[in-house]
Amino acid sequence: MAASAAVMGAGALTACGGGSGGGGGDSKTLNITLANHVWTDLITKKISEFEDETGITVVVSQLSEDQLVDNYKVKLNAGSEDIDVMMYRPLQVGKLFGQSGYLQDISDRVADAGDWNWDDFQKGPVELTTYEDQTVGVPLITESEMVYYRKDLLEAAGLEAPTTMEELENAAKTIKEDNPGTAGIVMRSQASAAVTQFSGFLYSHGGTWIDDSGNSAIDSPEAKEAYAYYGGLLHDYGPDQMSTDMSWPEASAIFAQGNAGFWIDASSLYQNVYDPEKSKVADQVGFAAFPAGPDGSKPYNVAAWALAINSQSPNKDNAWEFIRWATSPEMTLEIQKAGVPSARTSVWEDPAGTESYPEELATAIAKNAENGVGYDRPRVNGVAQAREIVGGPIVAAITGEDSDAAADEASTQFQELLEGEE
Repeated sequence: MAASAAVMGAGALTACGGGSGGGGGDSKTLNITLANHVWTDLITKKISEFEDETGITVVVSQLSEDQLVDNYKVKLNAGSEDIDVMMYRPLQVGKLFGQSGYLQDISDRVADAGDWNWDDFQKGPVELTTYEDQTVGVPLITESEMVYYRKDLLEAAGLEAPTTMEELENAAKTIKEDNPGTAGIVMRSQASAAVTQFSGFLYSHGGTWIDDSGNSAIDSPEAKEAYAYYGGLLHDYGPDQMSTDMSWPEASAIFAQGNAGFWIDASSLYQNVYDPEKSKVADQVGFAAFPAGPDGSKPYNVAAWALAINSQSPNKDNAWEFIRWATSPEMTLEIQKAGVPSARTSVWEDPAGTESYPEELATAIAKNAENGVGYDRPRVNGVAQAREIVGGPIVAAITGEDSDAAADEASTQFQELLEGEE
């Protein structure tokens, strides 16, 4: 090999260049920008195989998430050609990058990829890597909304793992009443942080963030019911000294210390309560798919990261060959066996793909994927601002305030944000 995958700083990309050859893939040097992530660590160890198979030299720039965002802002805005393949976060920048024209439409490529099998990718993650009916990315890593529960407490109460929100509330109430000092349930309570976990409750109540006309929908009857339900769980059955400043580390710690019957959060966080070195109740942790609300079970099932082709790349054919190789069924299975959850249905159906996961967890993740929604926050450019706004009624409900009025007020603010982005 002339030059195996080199991990270089951001400045090295310009020097390497993307080569010529336009979309015809004439350049034999491929420039790839990846985030610091366990998926990246695994794939970079395999890149020499791709180089040997194709004769293409791959140059990798591996950056922290903050560096990655800054790098893209500068280079993509300038129309740079020296990034061919880019790893990006669809939840954070998908709409912005789509509007800005940074992401190449690969709809025809994924449709014509034969046994690479685009249909194998789960609906939720695919939804998130689609912009205005164009496929612009291939999902890499997924997470969904998981119910964690104490097997011993449910068994003592004579209860099964809840499959509906009515059952969840009843179980949380029973555990709280039967175990003084133990919360029935713990979840995120800080406005912005709680938005992602609240999303599944919103969808399962028949609500959404933005309606089909592009207007705020967080003041709908369904959304108000969801706000009241989520906040009510924590108000009535949460920890005795209920804080409204909890994100996942605080909530998971309460559960891991044995001080709550249920914890609902991302599937990717399971080791924080399942690892005996981190959790006092590790041997009693159960996993369940997201419970059904009035509109069914609709948890988020999102693509945390994806691969895309820079629309300005002169090396699009080779860029696609890399993406196709890195996300092939075989490579995806190998990486998932190392503990990185993927967006392919087939690897969750393959026993080899789930052998590194607790059996209950793998079953719940696969179940969540069936009706999972591909976004866990409003799909806007100003994600951080939107989360603060739409998270306000969650806090109001937790503290026993009028969450309906809070939803009306938040909807007015959210509508102003949406109109400002038009």
